[in-house]
Amino acid sequence: MSKRFTVGAVATAAVLALTAAGLGVPASAAPSTSRTFTVVAEDGVAVDTAVAAIRAAGGTVVSSSDEVGMFQVTSDRADFASRAAAAPTLVGAAEQKAIGRKPKLDRVEQEHLTAATKAAAGAAARRGAKMDPLDDKLWGLEMIRADKARKIEPGDRRVTVGVLDTGVDASNPDIAPNFNWALSRNFAPDRIDVDGPCEVPSCLDAVGTDDGGHGTHVAGTIGAAANGFGLSGVAPNVSLVELKGGQDSGYFFLDPVVNALVYAGRNGIDVVNMSFYVDPWLYNCTANPADSPEAQAEQRAIIKAMKRALEFAHNKGVTLVGALGNNNEDLGAPRTDTSSPDYGADPYPRPIDNNSCWDLPTEGPHVIGVSSIGPSGKKSDFSNYGTEQISVAAPGGWFRDGFGTDTFRTDANMILSSYPKHVLQEEGSVDADGNIVAGFEESVFKQCKTNGECGYYTYLQGTSMASPHAAGVAALIVSRYGKPQGRGGFGMSPDQVEQHLYRTAAEHACPEPRLQQYRNEGRDETYDAYCAGGLNFNGFYGYGIVDAYAAVKTPLKLNARP
Repeated sequence: MSKRFTVGAVATAAVLALTAAGLGVPASAAPSTSRTFTVVAEDGVAVDTAVAAIRAAGGTVVSSSDEVGMFQVTSDRADFASRAAAAPTLVGAAEQKAIGRKPKLDRVEQEHLTAATKAAAGAAARRGAKMDPLDDKLWGLEMIRADKARKIEPGDRRVTVGVLDTGVDASNPDIAPNFNWALSRNFAPDRIDVDGPCEVPSCLDAVGTDDGGHGTHVAGTIGAAANGFGLSGVAPNVSLVELKGGQDSGYFFLDPVVNALVYAGRNGIDVVNMSFYVDPWLYNCTANPADSPEAQAEQRAIIKAMKRALEFAHNKGVTLVGALGNNNEDLGAPRTDTSSPDYGADPYPRPIDNNSCWDLPTEGPHVIGVSSIGPSGKKSDFSNYGTEQISVAAPGGWFRDGFGTDTFRTDANMILSSYPKHVLQEEGSVDADGNIVAGFEESVFKQCKTNGECGYYTYLQGTSMASPHAAGVAALIVSRYGKPQGRGGFGMSPDQVEQHLYRTAAEHACPEPRLQQYRNEGRDETYDAYCAGGLNFNGFYGYGIVDAYAAVKTPLKLNARP
């Protein structure tokens, strides 16, 4: 009997059909007229029927993710995408293409490096409960009471947290003790059109490496070891699993992201952190009049594949945590999108209809959406918000926090975490000998062991930094209340994790006035944000600021609602 693709009850017996390299056509393949597409089948369509439709449209199936009805396809037909979209058994085709190279320097996350002026950063150092040498700089750990939580529950080694990101630098002495080599995988081969020359002949970077830096920073916040060295994470004893679904350049393509989510579900990962959106569309719409028919079909394919993948992972026991985004807008009333597509063609204005457009994965099913707050507890100016999608708030940093004090526009307002040395060298803050360059002493830190092994750390800000704080608390919940499952397994229902996370979050009322403006911080009216809702739930804080201590101390209530 042929497998069929359904929503919410997808096939589980199928395995990923991959090439010898593990993930389709190598990015180093010789140039040709052939192009690569991700094709998604309609609901209920058998695998062989979908493959036949792809062939009829002029494509060749290279690999497939049968659990979600997704295929990687090559074709030399110029009209393949339109032919695939016209096939009644296929949703559409998303071409994998790019223009130029996306800068690694993110102007939100690394605002301190692009700022015109910098105040004396040293004045912003905060004295928290010191555990590891750099922990006194981790105001976020203190805000969510992770320092107190670990005295009750520091995390269980059996609990696995997937870092779906640009990779994880397992050589960092704070990451190495908790890195799970057996489960970690790379789903995103380097692509020379966006990532530059491949570091290895196969273009598939080794597990335990990170040429972007973003994933290593996220991993450190979740679970850097409390080992008397460097700094520690929210859940310092859990296992970190690299799920490389992002390119070195920062792009997140549909195919690697979906494959990573399917893998997480099939392999019993407990929590997955997703600090990104799926390129090239900031919002994927079913039929935006501003888009061409091909672009509409591509977005429908992305929506269908992502929703299937998130449903699959959730149904397999994965708690899904996602960043709300750094576009300073209400996700329930989105502005005109002027940034999409961010590769493949020039961006153009796209009015966004909230009823038929989604920011994925954060607006996908079962995703715990996290907003960012600064040290003051205020919503970071860049953070998305809104009662429609927000779940909780967490420390994500805010460089411009503290107006009127000596902490205003200082690095220590952001989130300090682990970072690869070679990425810091590429960015110019660490020299060829591994020493911190003059002028970066307050934004980059180096810790070395007596054997000469060193770890590096830097500040970033963003909802990408808030999400791992929440993911770390979710991992502590599974560690504290999880049960043995199956053959030697261990875990907890993601619905129970979510309910407990919400119930134990520290409620935080909307500010007064509710319309927050950021003129003192140098922002114009596009950053104005209105906080709707009450104490129990509102558009800035959701159910509240995640609280690690309350999460591990408060007894679990089955079927409780926040």
